[in-house]
Amino acid sequence: MGKSLPPKAIISLGKFVWTTMWNVMMSNMAPRSKAGAYIRPESQFRNTIGSESFPAESQRYRLYVGLGCPWAHRTLVVRALKGLQDVIDVVVVQPSDTEGGWVFASEHQGCHNLRDLYLLAQPGYEGRCTVPVLWDIQTQKIVNNESSEIIVNLNSAFNDLAQQPDLDLYPEALRPPIDQWNEKIYHAVNNGVYRCGFAQTQTAYDQACRELFEVLDEIDTALAQQRYLCGDTLTLADVRLFPTLFRFDVAYYGLFKCNRRRIQDYQHLGPYLRDLYQLPGVADTCNLEAVKQSYYGFLFPLNPGGIIPAGPDITSLTDPHGREQIGKAPQAV
Repeated sequence: MGKSLPPKAIISLGKFVWTTMWNVMMSNMAPRSKAGAYIRPESQFRNTIGSESFPAESQRYRLYVGLGCPWAHRTLVVRALKGLQDVIDVVVVQPSDTEGGWVFASEHQGCHNLRDLYLLAQPGYEGRCTVPVLWDIQTQKIVNNESSEIIVNLNSAFNDLAQQPDLDLYPEALRPPIDQWNEKIYHAVNNGVYRCGFAQTQTAYDQACRELFEVLDEIDTALAQQRYLCGDTLTLADVRLFPTLFRFDVAYYGLFKCNRRRIQDYQHLGPYLRDLYQLPGVADTCNLEAVKQSYYGFLFPLNPGGIIPAGPDITSLTDPHGREQIGKAPQAV
């Protein structure tokens, strides 16, 4: 009576069993290096819209997305900014902690889950079945499942059909700095939060966490002088960063142990996040509850109890950001 824990032997056995099972689940969910660092596998389908096989046509293509997934989220942001809602359909899949992957709410094209869809496109496929997927409805094939390439396609391939054809998120003159930011942010931030959360050794975590906040600090410093990452022009570099920032305080700060600092506590990154969130159509792509369900409900090895947190309150994302004049020369009086 009065003891808060079971006997020592039971504790030792429980830790051994849980650690063993955790290692098994993590090795399948998050491939790692010998040092315990998370290694993200490469996407397998890398075709382009505008080729002879995949011409740009309205209602021919579909995006399969998970609303909690940051990689899928960036494709929804570009679709909204370019005004492609009537051109490219969207089907939402849900994460399943019992099936270990994405499933359809109801049977879709004879498919129960995303793996079925991949097998429909390529019988015998044995790779990872991830979102987003850019799907060709006509040929029943996957055009591309690499988000960084899908958003480049959405930016330019459908301009004849887009409501915002003049918006160029990847202008030729800015491609060198866009690509430099993308490379840095992908490694340290977009994938960096996963390298923290999925690290399987203390050393791997410490390195990932250090690199993450070094780059966040660098971004915050850059944003003191310019509205966006590449000056006063919104680009794909901002689009690729936004989904990670939106999820940061919600999921990565606590669940992924990225808890040195919240985005809202940064002097410039916090207002920058609000600036992007308030762009036309962007807020409609953000689903806080889906994010929490995906991370806290689906990632069982990181949250075995499956308890979904009540917060945070993100109504502050609609507060004024005051970044309209940053980087612009003062007007003469």
